[in-house]
Formats: sequence, structure tokens, C-alpha cells
Amino acid sequence: MNQPARTLYQNDQAALRQQPDYSAIRAIPELWPRAAAAYGDRIAMNDPHNAPTATLTYGQLWANIQTFASGLQHLGFAAGEHIALIADNSHRWFIADQGIMAAGGVDAVRSGVAETEEVAYIIEHSDSVMLVVEDLKVYERLQQRIAQLPLRQIILLSDETPPAETPQPIVNFPQLLELGRQQSFQPVTLQPDQLATLIYTSGTTGKPKGVMITHANLMHQVRTLGAVVQPQAGDRVLGLLPTWHTFGRTAEYFLYSVGASQTYTSIRHVKQDFREVKPQYMVGVPRLWESIYEGVQKQFREQPEGKQKLIHTLMGFSQRYVRARRILQDLDLNQPRPGLPARLGAAGIAVLNWPGHRLGHVLVYKKVRQATGGQVKQLISGGGSLAPHLDLFFEILGVEILVGYGLTETSPVLSARRTWRNLRGASGQPIPETEIKVVDPETRQPLTQGDKGLVLARGPQVMQGYYKNPEATAKALDPEGWFDTGDLGWITHDGNVVLTGRAKDTIVLTNGENIEPQPIEDAIARSAYVDQVMVVGQDQRSLGAIIVPNVEALQKWAAGQALHLVLPEDSEPAPPGSQTITLKDGAIQTLFRQELNHQVKDRPGFRPDDRIGPFELVLEPF
Repeated sequence: MNQPARTLYQNDQAALRQQPDYSAIRAIPELWPRAAAAYGDRIAMNDPHNAPTATLTYGQLWANIQTFASGLQHLGFAAGEHIALIADNSHRWFIADQGIMAAGGVDAVRSGVAETEEVAYIIEHSDSVMLVVEDLKVYERLQQRIAQLPLRQIILLSDETPPAETPQPIVNFPQLLELGRQQSFQPVTLQPDQLATLIYTSGTTGKPKGVMITHANLMHQVRTLGAVVQPQAGDRVLGLLPTWHTFGRTAEYFLYSVGASQTYTSIRHVKQDFREVKPQYMVGVPRLWESIYEGVQKQFREQPEGKQKLIHTLMGFSQRYVRARRILQDLDLNQPRPGLPARLGAAGIAVLNWPGHRLGHVLVYKKVRQATGGQVKQLISGGGSLAPHLDLFFEILGVEILVGYGLTETSPVLSARRTWRNLRGASGQPIPETEIKVVDPETRQPLTQGDKGLVLARGPQVMQGYYKNPEATAKALDPEGWFDTGDLGWITHDGNVVLTGRAKDTIVLTNGENIEPQPIEDAIARSAYVDQVMVVGQDQRSLGAIIVPNVEALQKWAAGQALHLVLPEDSEPAPPGSQTITLKDGAIQTLFRQELNHQVKDRPGFRPDDRIGPFELVLEPF
């Protein structure tokens, strides 16, 4: 074991000793009686924005999970059967998820707002015998499509009164719990290698694939994520990520396993909840941190000219200081293992700029940190690359962001930055028991450290395979257990993974130009009006883009123009005196054309072929 690997192992083991020992637990549902015994009267979850609202202690949470499971058993549900769970974040989602597993079941999960045909495919393909849906609205949208499926029971997570006549019997959430109280919960013994859940990929390149995640896969994450962050019982957490995504879901299992107190929030309420909850931890995606950054920049622009100049000057001091500090700590990707001259030069720059950086903290940054409640210990980011300007901004503020890397097929975390080795621009070092290597995409031969190639991963978190799809499984997993991530990257001298793009993402235009879309997508995503973007254009004359707009920012822009943006599901009338527009109207199209031109041209290394030609605005996130 070389020195960087030895240091990683020693630090990880020291961090894990601070966390509860769950090494003897075989399956996820076994966590909750342990948590109830350890943290019984502590608040586990607060759900203030979903109807009905609820606050549950750890004791109440475990009691509800058992009652839900008992209700399923009362309805004839047998261990090993599958249930589709089509709903979004709430305390009831978690109770349903763990109630299904506690009854020995496997849930196939998807958002309640996902496209109807995709959801129907998942319900059918997963061999589900029951269906749990968020509310009547979701059920009625699916009703005609699922009428002929062999579903024995529909369960609403809402309190709504079920319809009288339906193809399948329906009960609501309170009715199911009442059924559960009529008999004792019959515990089910689960083995680590048993299937726990089916998480379906987005299906952007064909039919969704059902990723088979076992209890051992999930328990590996619960046991090892404490190497990255060390929350304590009672620490406050804001929960925003979709729990039907593996990232948000595994994060919840881990956080509840250590006794944290989570408040469920939403995009609409997150700014207010930051101020009120004052979280110590939050797990999010780059777009969330981008929105905080944009809000702060907007506040800066609204200051008097003299104050803007002062802020700009202080930020300049801080940028130079932070970049110099990175070199001194060997945390600069561009200057690995700097020699004595580089360190001396960086030390001089740091000394000269430290007073200005410190003044910035006193006058500006301390107040800015209040946007996150002022008590954040760490923010955990995943689900996409974090733009360099965001890494730099939060480092200047003194708010630590730890970036992780993984995929649905890896449950999901493979690597993560640590507080003691927060190498900005990287995706961190492997978490415990995880191997990552880089190979030649054609020969699959290992490459030397620093060479760019295809990233492969192996560890206890890697899926069993794709459900009822042995061909896809064989392509993704080799006989030795190495999973093909499809990502390109390289590994630093201390084992940090640096991602550079997707193996199959290179776009070749008709003029022969080869274009990597990731840097262009990162540039476009800097726009306040862009939530997600995918650059396309293979075998075309120019690049195109599919864009999920930031609806909140777009509505604010429209209001400032005395316009009212009408979306497909809007029910509110337009304000008096305002003109209604849609995403297809000229004003919106012009705004996005200007944003695309500006963001793409401003990025380093811009070439004329990088320009975006046609684009399409879509509302459903990728």
C-alpha cells in the first residue's frame, strides 16, 4: 500500500469509528429498530410543506413502518413480491418504502410526475403486484393505462377518499394503517444478497433499465459514508433531492441511521428553510449551489456603485489568496506536488492577499453565509460536475462543499472528496472497500496514473445487474465484477478521480469537427434561466440543445417585463394588466438565444463550432 492509499485508509477508519457500528446488520429495515432504541424521542423527520404535514420521532417512524408493513400483509402481500412506488418526497414516501422492504418486498420507484407511458412501462416490467401512488391525481392519470395490468391493490399515500368503482381495489394511507393495526406485524428475515429495490434509468436512449439494488449494496453505503461526513445525532439536515433517485435515497438512509433530524424542503421553500432550519448538512446537486451563487451575485449587483467596487476588490484579494493556499496545500489540480519555488511564490501571494481576504470575511462573506443559515458544517454535492467558479466561490465564503461521484448502478457513491483532502475540480478518492481504475477504452488495459481513459469501478455497492436484461448486464459488468461507468477520466497521484466527459458523448459534426459537449453544457448551465441542458448534434451541421428551464427564474423575468408565463398545468389566472406568453413565444425564445450566445462565447477555449443552433425547451427534468 503506497503512502496516499495508507493515509486514505487510516483517515477513513478514524472517521468511521465516530459512527454507529452497523456491521452486523443484513438489510436496510433492520436499521430502524436500532435507531428507535438509540434515538427514540429525537425528531427524525419534519415535513412542513406536504399535506398532511407531520413531525415524527425515531420511535414514531419505526412504529409507522411496522404498521404499513402489517397493512400490506393484511392485504395478502407476500415476501419477495414487487410493488411499484410512484410518488415524490414526503415522510409518507419513506414509510411506504421501508414498510414494503420490512414486509420482505421489493419496490420499483419513480416520480409521480414522470411521463405516463414510462411509469406504466415500469409498473408492468417490474412485475409489480400492487401499486402505491402519491394521490388521486396520479392514479387518475395512470388509470386507463394500468387497468389491464395484474395489480391486486392500489394504495394512495394521501388521505383522499378512494373512488367507489375501479378496476382494482383502492385504499388510502390512513385506511392501510388501520388495516395494519388489526394484526401484529410479522417480521421477515432478509438476506444481504436479496433484491431491495428496482431503480429505473431515465430511458433517454431507449426503454428504461431496471437497476437491481440489493440490501448489501445499500448497507455498504450506510456503513461507509461516515468516512466522508460525520453527522451526529440531532444534527439538522435539509432534504431536497428526489428520494426515488438513488443519491437522495441512500443519503436519507445514512442520515437517519446516525440520528440526524431532516426537514423535507422543495425548490419553492428551500431559501426560507435555509434561514429557519439553519441546517448543518445538506445533500444537493450543482444546480442548487448555482442558485445560491446567482442569488448572492444579484444582491451584489443591487448595491450602490461604491459598495460594488469594494466587493469586487475584496473578492479579488480572496481569489488570489485561496488559489495560492491551494498550491501550498498541494490542492491545485493544475500544479500537483509543487516544488519549493512554486510554494515560496504561493506563500508570498497568500501573505499579501490575506488581509484583504480577512476583511472580506468581516464585511461581506459572513453575511452571505446567512443565505445557508450560517451553521453549515458541510454541503455534499453529486449528480453532476460542479463548475469551477462555484467551487471557488464557496471556498472563499468558508462553506465546505464535498463533491461525490457515482451512478444509479453503484448505489450510488464510488468516490468523494474528504474534508482533509478537498481537492477542488476532482470527484474525490474512493470510499472504503471500493476500487477504481482507468483503462484504455479499446483494449481495456490499465493506464498509468495521470493518463485519461475509461473509468471502471468495483465494490460491494455495484448492482446485481439490470432486471430481466442479461444482455445489458453483460455489457456493463465483466466477469471480474468491474462495472463500466461510461465515464472518461484520470486519477491523480493521491488517488482522486477527475472526470473529463462521457465515453460516448463526443459529437462529430458534418464538417468533421469533434466536440466534447460537457464543457459547453457546463457553460450554458451557468445561466440563471437554465436548470439542465443536453447538447446534441451528431452528424449535423451545427450543435443543438435540449434545455430544462429554471421556471422560477423565468417567471420572475417575465413579471419584470409585465408578462405572465403560462405553463401547461397552470391554474392561476394572469395578473391584471399583464400579457400572457408561453415557452414558445418570441420573447422567451429571444431570451434563451441571448443566454446561449453569451454563455457559450464567454467560456475559455471557445470555437465557432461550439455555437448552439436550434434549441428546444422542455419542462420535465432529465
